[in-house]
Amino acid sequence: MKNNIFIKSLIFFLLTGFSWNVFAQDEAFNKDDMIINAGVGLGTYISDKGLSMTVPPISASFEYGIVDLFGGRGGIGVGGYAAYLLRKSNDGNYNVGNFIIGPRGLFHYQFVEKLDTYAGVMFGYDVVSSSHEVPSASGFSSTFFLGARYYLTSNIGFFGELGYGVSPLQLGFTFKF
Repeated sequence: MKNNIFIKSLIFFLLTGFSWNVFAQDEAFNKDDMIINAGVGLGTYISDKGLSMTVPPISASFEYGIVDLFGGRGGIGVGGYAAYLLRKSNDGNYNVGNFIIGPRGLFHYQFVEKLDTYAGVMFGYDVVSSSHEVPSASGFSSTFFLGARYYLTSNIGFFGELGYGVSPLQLGFTFKF
């Protein structure tokens, strides 16, 4: 059932993207561009013995272009990141959730047509919640990450990011406005 919904959503987004602009022309990240990423993580940095994943790492981010660089082949963007992960104790007695949120700054450079490559930094806060009394592990963190977006059209594509969040690798859809 879940796979069926995913496949229908993928087909909808692809068809909608192709109707916006069949021939993608300018996928470099530029000033005033707005990007939304929605993804799922593969693996997690967050681990505790006796806990198994209930909700996989999910993430969303937003970015706005503030400066053009290199004759339009690059730019600087700022935005935000939010991600969530839920784990359950193996005996089923309690849950532990992680919600990470924070601002990000990104540097873009387009090496290849249709491929937006970038590096960035994030300063975030990890909110740890539990249905069981445990010492709070919430706290601030900072990180460096690398990413790429491949555009199928000028408005829609796929993204991948390596670095900190709830997962070392995040993959998903990207939407450019």
